[in-house]
This record gives sequence, C-alpha cells and structure tokens, in this order.
Amino acid sequence: MRRRLAALAVCAAVIVAAACSGDAVSGVPQPPPLHPAPGASGAGDPYYPDDGNGGYDALGYQVGVTYDPPSGHLDGDTTVTARATQDLSRFDLDLRGLTVRSVDVDGQPARFGREKAHERAITPSSPIRAGATFRTRVRYDGDPAKTPHEGGSENGWQHSADGGAFMVGEPHSAAFWYPVNETPRDKATFTLTARVPAGWTVVSNGREGPPGTWTEPNPVASYLTTIAIGKFSIDKSTLPDGTPVVSAYAPGAEGHRAIGDRLPEVLGFLSAKFGPYPQSAAGGIFLNEDVHFSLETQTRPTYAKWADLPTLVHENAHEWFGDSVSLRDWSDICLNECFASYAQWLWAEREGQTLDDRYRAAIEITRGSTDFWAQKLVAMGQGHEFEGVYNKGILALHALRREIGDPAFDRLLREWPTRYRHANATWADFEAMATQISGKNLKEFFTAWFHGTTLPADADLFPGSLRS
Repeated sequence: MRRRLAALAVCAAVIVAAACSGDAVSGVPQPPPLHPAPGASGAGDPYYPDDGNGGYDALGYQVGVTYDPPSGHLDGDTTVTARATQDLSRFDLDLRGLTVRSVDVDGQPARFGREKAHERAITPSSPIRAGATFRTRVRYDGDPAKTPHEGGSENGWQHSADGGAFMVGEPHSAAFWYPVNETPRDKATFTLTARVPAGWTVVSNGREGPPGTWTEPNPVASYLTTIAIGKFSIDKSTLPDGTPVVSAYAPGAEGHRAIGDRLPEVLGFLSAKFGPYPQSAAGGIFLNEDVHFSLETQTRPTYAKWADLPTLVHENAHEWFGDSVSLRDWSDICLNECFASYAQWLWAEREGQTLDDRYRAAIEITRGSTDFWAQKLVAMGQGHEFEGVYNKGILALHALRREIGDPAFDRLLREWPTRYRHANATWADFEAMATQISGKNLKEFFTAWFHGTTLPADADLFPGSLRS
C-alpha cells in the first residue's frame, strides 16, 4: 500500500508540473488566440465594389433547386463549402431577391439578415478560425423572375417561350438563383441537383449524372454557371478524346442542329490553335429566344436564336479565354472578348480569307471615326467594358500578330491558356508574357492600341506584313 501511495504522489507531482507549464510537457501547441472580424462586403473589383465578398475562399457549390414552371416558384437548398482566409465573426453571401428561410453553418443555426440589395450577412454561432473549412447551408425560395435586373448583359432569370426558364448574365448571374460569392476572382466547383415536373428537362454545366444532376469539377467563375429548364431535344455524343458532348435544342431551335453538329470540328480547330480542350464536357444550349447576346457558360455555351457558326466559334474560344483562364478585374475584359472575337478571324482564315486584306479594309472604314478609336480596350471605365472589345479588339490582336510575327503569336496563344489554366490572370500578365515570348519592347505598341484613345501612328497601325 505504501508503494502505491508513493506512486500516486509521483503522478500527482507530474500532473501539477504539467498544469504549471501548460503544454511544455505534453508538447501539444496551443492554437493562437482568435481575433474574429467581419469579412469584407466586396471582393475588391473597382468597377463593381459591392460584388463578391472577403474573408473566405469558396471551394464548391452544391446547389439544389425545385422549380415549378407554371407558377415560376423556386425552392432552393444550397450548401457553400469555403475556407476562411481570416478569423471570421460574420461573412456575406450574394443573393438577389429571393427570401432566405434558414441558414446553418457547420450544422449549427446561424443568424442572417439582408444588407444592401444583394448582401446576406451571416453570423455563425461561434467564430470561424482562419484556415478552417466550413459549410454554409441556405434554404430559400421565391420567384426569381421577379428580381429586378439592370438590363444590358445582366439578363436575370427569364421565362422561355416553351414555358420553362433560363439564366444567363454578365457580370451578374448566379446570385439571381443561388447564394454565392459573386466575383470571378473566386472560382469554385459546381454541382446542381434540380427537380422539375415530369416532361421538363434541366440542362446545366459540366457532366450529366442522374436526371437533373450536373457536376462541373473544374473551378468556374459564378457568372459562367447556368440553368435551363425546357422541353428540350437532347443530342449526346463524345469528342475523339472521350469528352462527353450534350447539346440541348429548345422547341423552335432545332434548325440550329446544323450549327451544333459542327462543334467537334470547331473544337478540333481551336485545340490546334490554343492547346488541348481544357474543360470536362462540351455542348451547347440553343434557345429560341431573342436575347441580344450569347454567353460562354462553362462547358456548354448558351445561344440566342440568332446564333450562327461564327458565334459557335466565338463562344467556344471562351472555353480557353475567359472560362479556363478567367479575368481578375472586369477592366481586363479584353482577355476574354478580344481573343474570342479574333478566333472568328482565325476561323475565316481557315476558310481561305486573307486577314491582312480584311484588316486594311477595316482600317479604311474606321480611320476617320474618333468614336471608334476612343474606345479603350483596357481600363475602359465601369459600364464601358463591352464597347470596343468586339471590333477594335480584333484589329488590335491582328496588329499584335504582325508586330511579333506568327511563330511568337502562335506560341502566345498556346502558352497563355497553359500557364493560367483554371486560374485568374490580368492584362499586365498578358503584356508581360507577350514581351517575354517576342523578345521585343512592346510598351509603345500596347499603349497605342490597348490603352490609347486615338488612331495609332502608322508604325503601330501597319506593322510587319501590313506595311506592304
């Protein structure tokens, strides 16, 4: 007995020593103290300062919706998986119009409220530590078609001619139908599970799973996610490398099959120019709607009723330029649209058109137009993003091609989507790469064409073979 008591006394002494020295005996480090603060209510884009949010990095969206076409009512149940980039006392998600019914963070009820037009402020039951992965489940409902939108390329939730619905928009899209960090700076994976009445079909991004389920495993900017609900005719096939192709044709749009059937040919051509197709799936959503734009929704572009073969080329070029390599700021939209537009010229060159002749003719037509040359292609100002990139942007890229020569230009078109695959990049990154690949000082050229507001001097206007 005495020996047992002695042993207990020794144990007691060890316990006391451990208590006095904290974790020095056990060797387990204590976590640093929490300093929770609210995440920023914007992601930092100067053109759209309220878009997106700070304090976390979205990793994946599991979007669940039930939609009733006759009434237009949507019930949503979406889980956002994210990693905290700071100690969070609260954070925001973007959701427009719809009514939030409940919010859970890691299974625990959280407080929530509306701030500004589309901010939903969420306060978890306990602070979230920086570096922690957390899951936010939001249940919500309403009629998304009643949510106001700004017009232009922000299309909002629209009813389709067959009684269904579709969702496309730029720069705002996702927040019309699910809670999101709505900024292209924060790309994430996307899974949709949609329930609709019998006789209706749901088409979305990525690979098709069970009916109504679509998964895009590659990171996607939220404005490039989509949903289309309709009485579609569906065509399925595969590309030579096994990539699944799903194309949907709304009633009245079946005549677009002649265009859609050329998708493998178009993707083969673009792959030869830009490198291997970077997406998990391919296809298209062909609407019978007079929307004034088509959109490069990732893996499966959405086409207006007026779409033609050059539109197919343009939107699928975006799968490299804009979708896989995404802009960081909307002021750099030329990274998307200038290149997709020039892809149409590359296709025309394949068909036998002489691009130098086409370029010179365009210069003659526009030479006297101060309005045309006043359009900036970079840092053009909020609200002016889509004014020059489709026409002046084509001429600028052709001039760049002649300035640095075909070998350097061809290498640039392949290395850009390779280096920044599934990431974000800036126009400054592109200028740096073009300079490095060409070995030329391109500062004056880029200033004249992409940052300038007047007709470039002849040396920049007619470089290389364009001088003859």
